Amino acid sequence: MTTHGRRFGTWISGAGMVLAAALTSGCGGTIYAFSANSASSKLETAEALGAEKYAPYEYYTAREHLWKAREEAAAADYGDAIDFADVAEEYADKAINLAKQAHEGAGR
Repeated sequence: MTTHGRRFGTWISGAGMVLAAALTSGCGGTIYAFSANSASSKLETAEALGAEKYAPYEYYTAREHLWKAREEAAAADYGDAIDFADVAEEYADKAINLAKQAHEGAGR
């Protein structure tokens, strides 16, 4: 192995250890940010597909859970914030699927 290859491998190992440490050392804000961003993106997709009309229960459940996740994160309660964001993402996925099915059924 070349010196460059060893340095790259060392860098990758170091980056992996830093990431593992961040995820296990209580960096809930970081994990929350990933969860909330994903849920928010999916909720926007659901909205664009008309989920308010085609999957209102799933859409509004996702929206309210995301709102609650943001509220918990503002209070630095990241464990609950992550849980609420995960539920929001789950329901946003359901809303997306139902809205897509409604569009397919309508011949779009």
